[in-house]
Amino acid sequence: MQLKTILNRVHKHQCFVYADVKLKDDKQPMVLDITIRPRGNSRPVCSGCGRRCPGYDTLSARRFEFIPFWGILVYFVYAMRRVQCSICGVKVESVPWAQGKHPITTAYAWFLSGWARHLSWSQVAKSFRTSWHTVYRSVDQAVQWGRAHQDLSGITAIGVDELCWGKWHRYVTVVYQINRESVRLLWLGEHRKAKTLLRFFRWFNKERTSQLEYICSDMWRPYLKVIAKKANQAIHILDRFHIMMHLNKAIDKVRATEAKHLATKGYMPVLKKSRWLLLKRPQNLTDKQDVSLATLLQFNLKTVRSYLLKEDFQCFWHYRSAYWAGQFLDRWCTRAMRSRIEPMQQVAKMLRRHRELILNWFRAKKAFSSGIVEGLNGKAKVTTRKAYGYKTFKMLEIALYHSLGALPEPETTHEFF
Repeated sequence: MQLKTILNRVHKHQCFVYADVKLKDDKQPMVLDITIRPRGNSRPVCSGCGRRCPGYDTLSARRFEFIPFWGILVYFVYAMRRVQCSICGVKVESVPWAQGKHPITTAYAWFLSGWARHLSWSQVAKSFRTSWHTVYRSVDQAVQWGRAHQDLSGITAIGVDELCWGKWHRYVTVVYQINRESVRLLWLGEHRKAKTLLRFFRWFNKERTSQLEYICSDMWRPYLKVIAKKANQAIHILDRFHIMMHLNKAIDKVRATEAKHLATKGYMPVLKKSRWLLLKRPQNLTDKQDVSLATLLQFNLKTVRSYLLKEDFQCFWHYRSAYWAGQFLDRWCTRAMRSRIEPMQQVAKMLRRHRELILNWFRAKKAFSSGIVEGLNGKAKVTTRKAYGYKTFKMLEIALYHSLGALPEPETTHEFF
């Protein structure tokens, strides 16, 4: 069976036929040129309005890159026709295997974008002997199509966070859908300002916003203000991940300050190599670390008292009732304020300031948390590291939507394995 016969069966296009196949094996890599011709009496389609119109003239042949096979580069060769459209005037025809002036076929673009989910764009370009810009355009095309056809119905829970990328601590605001049945990147915006999140709610529109039931975020003040203004009907949750992060930072600050003080006074360096002893949960310590921690806890130090406060706070997460959890939180904050340890006092003030939002975690039956968001942020960082960092926000945006957006894809004539 000839190759053009196979193509006419599995990758056929209405009103066009594969006419000729030529293999150029005089140079490496080998090139396969597949000539396409319009069927007899077929009328070209206007690229402006999509109507079939009479032909005007024929241009010189163009080459469209197709999916390579057996290490052979494959090109479709077709002489584009111009149409005489009564509405648009003289226009170049629209062809079903490519979009606009793109020099690659749509099938090849989807093929490259599929591989770009698993490999870096440079590796995809090298593997299939194409250019990095071809891979970039393919991924961009897939993202544009997917975002235009994605389903935004039934979204009841979202997570809002910021992501640091590139040099000079540039930030982007990310919004994820965290429903149990669907976890994906919904929206990405440059910077982490209040107006950035406002742009998301304008894009999401009022009707969809009114259907939100749960919103998870950290304690970044601009986010808190915008969420309270735009989605005050939703239960706004500040969960355990960010709270424990602040507690660990406070303990680390106390430890570093006290270690310097002990070294200055000439005391025994009991806090040396103790950082992870204090930050890890007791059940995660090795046997050797268990012994070291037991020795450290014998000393009357601010670091030890801070550690005991942190471990006591873990009981907070075992409550089921928001009321009794609030009672425990109030007692713990009082103890932290009386400890006279400034970093722990700062944490207590923060917990009191956001008391109701923290207790919302219990009102939501512990069903949602920013742990899902942080997991997606971890995948986002893997995506950026895979490409050794993206130089522009546009590249970052395309890469993250492509890898985390769970975007739909069109039905193709066949699949490539």
